[in-house]
Amino acid sequence: MPIIVDEVVISVEVGNAAAGGAASAPAPEADKQALIAECVAQVLEILRQEREP
Repeated sequence: MPIIVDEVVISVEVGNAAAGGAASAPAPEADKQALIAECVAQVLEILRQEREP
């Protein structure tokens, strides 16, 4: 059974390094794991909504 994802949500966090918000960027591997976790969570939520009457 194919899964069709018809919704994409993009979130952006903007910081101002000049105002003292000079935080280091997360490691690429951590970034990748977070992206995968978010995608899995959204797919599971969509599947749960489809099962509801």
